[in-house]
Amino acid sequence: MNVNRIRHELEQYIGIETVIKYNLGRNKYEKYRVKIKALYQNVFIVEEIKDGAPEYKCFSYSDIVMKNIRFYFEKEN
Repeated sequence: MNVNRIRHELEQYIGIETVIKYNLGRNKYEKYRVKIKALYQNVFIVEEIKDGAPEYKCFSYSDIVMKNIRFYFEKEN
């Protein structure tokens, strides 16, 4: 899997709610309920869905390649 392929795959999910599980190392994880906002050359921006002001986070496509980030998209019926 390469960066261009990942970016192409994520294009179809822009604006759709998903859950990201981020591996911090040493069996520590953070989960975020997010919407993918923008895709750039080397990074992508997500908006965390929670009460109050929106919070934006930036991740690298290499995080996906290295399996530090996992996406959990809800299946549509």
